[in-house]
Amino acid sequence: MASTPCACTLQVNPAYPPGGPSHPAAYHRLVDLDFTPEQDAFRKVVREFALAEVEPFAAAWDRDRHFPVELVGAMGELGLFGLTAPEAYGGAGADFTTLCIAIEELGRVDQSVGITLSAGVGLGLNPILTFGTDEQKQRWLPDLVAGRALGAFGLTEPDGGSDAGATRTTATRDEGEWVLNGSKAFITNSGTPITSLVTVTARTAPDEISAVVVPAGTPGLVVEPSYDKLGWHASDTHGLTLADCRVPVDHLLGERGAGFRNFLSILDDGRVAIAALAVGLAQACLDHAVDYARQRHAFGGPIGRFQGLAFQLADLDVAVEAARSLTYQAAWRKDQGRPFRREAAIAKLYATEAAVTATRTATQVLGGYGFVEDSPVARFYRDAKILEIGEGTSEIQRLVIARLLGLPVA
Repeated sequence: MASTPCACTLQVNPAYPPGGPSHPAAYHRLVDLDFTPEQDAFRKVVREFALAEVEPFAAAWDRDRHFPVELVGAMGELGLFGLTAPEAYGGAGADFTTLCIAIEELGRVDQSVGITLSAGVGLGLNPILTFGTDEQKQRWLPDLVAGRALGAFGLTEPDGGSDAGATRTTATRDEGEWVLNGSKAFITNSGTPITSLVTVTARTAPDEISAVVVPAGTPGLVVEPSYDKLGWHASDTHGLTLADCRVPVDHLLGERGAGFRNFLSILDDGRVAIAALAVGLAQACLDHAVDYARQRHAFGGPIGRFQGLAFQLADLDVAVEAARSLTYQAAWRKDQGRPFRREAAIAKLYATEAAVTATRTATQVLGGYGFVEDSPVARFYRDAKILEIGEGTSEIQRLVIARLLGLPVA
């Protein structure tokens, strides 16, 4: 697939913001998004794939806690895992906006599949693509790009959570090897049959955090039993233990001591991707609720004629469109090489909270039918909450935004 940059028109309102050009909000820009014909065509391809290869099986995968390895291979053949990778490694060389389109469309039918792609690219492949040496890229990227393998990102620790800088895992140099000891928690794609590596953050000195690539199967790397989660049942999530786990020194990813800073930048990308996943969920809930409101009859006609219900769906439509606009504005800024940390936090905060509201609204509209597992809305209800937690909680997003406003928050 050739590169398909987002065709967006930049419009600047000189009257905004009231605080003048020196105010942090002055960096905000109003963007009129107009996807390219190639991106519109690509969206249809992914939508058709999702309806044919994911939707008929999503409920069973969720019920059985089944990670669909065979689907990952099909997604790889479609080129989804290599969308943003250069052609030299088998990728499409497309932009970040195109990846967000794919995540949104997959998320409309199954959130577990959407997060598998989001994490596989953003947390598995992207760190190596962004910070790896040429040798590291040649070694690991081709299989990750093709969907033959998955990578994971080990940042969160049992005692760390949002305080990712409190990393306790250590990596000690012993001649030609790094010896890693510690634990990681809630790591996506870390224990699948095709997981090939986990990139972990570790202290290489008391005052420095670095990143080290640990191949799957390395002695001392223990994949703990999968979590019994509220949602994302078809997504792979494990804790990891590293006990005298040895890897060669050339598995250091990026500069020594730059691991924490580098992975904060990776998280900015991930927040936009999670926002796209949330948009897909919110859109699905709106679609299901509107269809039901048209078809369900009570008191002599379709229930959608009652303002009490119709206005809820109108508000939800507004929220979905606002979330989509914020998400693709952030993606566009990344593609343009502009600062987007603030926009990423705003998109992630608004879209994920809108998604949780969407599930509640859709469940209420469907009534009893929304409360039984035969309805996709019930699955979306369970899946939605983690969107407000992963890749930085809503509280962390508000903290990021407040700091970028120049507020002296702790």
